[in-house]
Amino acid sequence: MAEKQHHHHHHHLSHPKKVEDHGPVDYRKEEKHHKHLEHLGKAGAAAAGAYAMHEKHKAKKDPEHAHSHKVKEEIAATIAVAAGGLALHEKHERKAAKKEDKKLHGKHHRHLF
Repeated sequence: MAEKQHHHHHHHLSHPKKVEDHGPVDYRKEEKHHKHLEHLGKAGAAAAGAYAMHEKHKAKKDPEHAHSHKVKEEIAATIAVAAGGLALHEKHERKAAKKEDKKLHGKHHRHLF
């Protein structure tokens, strides 16, 4: 294969110095990455929840296709819960990365005046 593939590696905190020979882990970068994914999870949960509410409303207004709307509502509600779970997971990952960063650099490493 001529093309290079980009692999996303999840950094497990049990290996604080190296992950698969990619050099030292930048925990500040990890923290930002998990914060970004946390925000995406929250946005996904809000969007899917809004869509579930929309489908619930459509089910009431369109009795001929109510079953279809209720199925879509349930699927959207399930996705909203999953996205909320992702956001919570990423929050915990972010906190773990922050804790590792503090271990390596101390508390006040970001504010250099």
